[in-house]
Amino acid sequence: MKAMIILNPSSGKEKAPDYAEKIEETLREKYDEIDIRKTEKEGDAAAFATEACIALYDAVIAMGGDGTINEAINGLAEQAHRPALGIIPLGTVNDFARALNIPLDPYAAISILDEQYLQPVDIGKINEHYFANVIAVGAIAEASYSVSPELKTRLGSLAYFMEGAKSFLNGEAIDISVEHDNGKWEGQTFLLLAALTNSVGGFDALAPEASVNDGKFHAFIIKKMSVPKIAALIPSLMKGELQESEEVEYIRTSFLKVTSDKQHVVNIDGEEGEPLPFNARVLPGHLDVFVPLKSEKN
Repeated sequence: MKAMIILNPSSGKEKAPDYAEKIEETLREKYDEIDIRKTEKEGDAAAFATEACIALYDAVIAMGGDGTINEAINGLAEQAHRPALGIIPLGTVNDFARALNIPLDPYAAISILDEQYLQPVDIGKINEHYFANVIAVGAIAEASYSVSPELKTRLGSLAYFMEGAKSFLNGEAIDISVEHDNGKWEGQTFLLLAALTNSVGGFDALAPEASVNDGKFHAFIIKKMSVPKIAALIPSLMKGELQESEEVEYIRTSFLKVTSDKQHVVNIDGEEGEPLPFNARVLPGHLDVFVPLKSEKN
């Protein structure tokens, strides 16, 4: 039995190496070989995860923020052999960990590795890239790129909400076409958001019907509207009642094809992705992830 620990040394207030020692201690009884790989640049986590697939490792433990987790998933996805994935959240938002009920305290997250309890989890594929949680298009999604690391550290997910709220009030609607399982939607929108889980931007109630392995995107198209209507929509957003609003088109689908006559950039798991158009589909139950015993969420 072989396990690989992938860690981002700069995450978790630079305590990641200390946590790695605790992981080694936890895994020692179950794995004959434990290797540690430290990321130095973008793309390293994905390369290490792919290496683990080729070398037939049994588990990959990814330590870091959503960016590191996203890279690890990109390295594992659609490989012939896919090791079980462990997640030690050390980021600002940690949406994927929240959705899977993985503790946000690193030592508590490490303790669930001892239980060796696995849950099959959906991931998404957008063009030739993979993601664990959410894709988004529109002024609100693009506003997240301007959130400084200092503000993220100080305010966490609230920083994204504040920046998004400003763009909501000031941003322009975009023209898009959205093809899905049940047809096609065309029109102007402030935001298209397609979630795989119920946790988006640190808010657990945004997509309450989403499950980590239901094989569907839960897509919300927030239509162009006046400022008073935008203000009235915010409570619905916070309470997870967006799909009940007349100003929101709610779509449950296994695929999305989104086009626009302008080049808008897609936000993929909170990071700047690629420009429209895109094709996205759900890969059902594609990864086995270590989760708390008898506490599967959704």
